[in-house]
Amino acid sequence: MPELPELNPVIHGKLRLAVLSLLVAVEEADFTWLRTKTGSTDGNLGAQMVKLEEAGYVTVEKRFLERKPQTLYRLTDAGRHALAEYVQALRELLGSAL
Repeated sequence: MPELPELNPVIHGKLRLAVLSLLVAVEEADFTWLRTKTGSTDGNLGAQMVKLEEAGYVTVEKRFLERKPQTLYRLTDAGRHALAEYVQALRELLGSAL
């Protein structure tokens, strides 16, 4: 039996995978947009974003826009590379099923 590819546990979480999939298509995204797109709660999204930041997959910029706090996220090169590897591992795992 061929060896199964490893799936990156940081990316494998449903919400983290959704966030990375959204960020790969945009230059940056704010917290509110990500929350709306994923249908997540503030607490869950915040916790998952911390994990992605700690892994070095996203950068975070906090600023004020018209006196309101805004948190912006950007996918890093490491995050882009990790997502590409994850997708490749999924392809290998699924093989001819696709």
